[in-house]
Amino acid sequence: MSADFSYQPGDDGFLEGKMLIAMPTIGDTRFERTLIYMCVHNPDGAMGIVVNKLAPNITFPDLLERLSIAMPDAAERITCPVLVGGPVEMGRGFVLHTQDYFSEESTLPVDEDVGLTASVDILREMAGGHGPRQALLALGYAGWAPGQLDAEIQSNGWLHCDPDPDLLFGLDIETKYHKALAKLGVDISLLSGDAGHA
Repeated sequence: MSADFSYQPGDDGFLEGKMLIAMPTIGDTRFERTLIYMCVHNPDGAMGIVVNKLAPNITFPDLLERLSIAMPDAAERITCPVLVGGPVEMGRGFVLHTQDYFSEESTLPVDEDVGLTASVDILREMAGGHGPRQALLALGYAGWAPGQLDAEIQSNGWLHCDPDPDLLFGLDIETKYHKALAKLGVDISLLSGDAGHA
């Protein structure tokens, strides 16, 4: 076999539970300067949630109201950002959260610390003050067909790094991309879409 998996982050070569960092060479404006938490990556494809793009004109209390979820006064103080999670199924909500909340029916455990839930039940729990310690709500997700993400990585479209609570759930959304690059010792000002051309 001559498959080249030189970017392998772990024993199996998959990026589940890692952060993807878009490079200037990504060539897709939908992913420009995005930071994505990878929830699934296997031979069948990949799926992740963009964690650094705020959804315009909507807050968590707005969303609860649209879904007719009873909103006690405490819900006004919930600091759960609503993000554009990616270009696929943007009408569908996904909650990325700490594993102190878990539903047998609807939570996908990504790693020991983080889960993904796509049920309205978690929003009800959060509104009532019984949700996860940290969470973000994403509208839509990023998805790749089998082998597609691997090819994009081989073409230098993405870097990856380990997640941390600030990159995942930090409220300073605008700085997450730079913080992720800084974890790798990369200065964005030195990167260019024309890299390699003299």
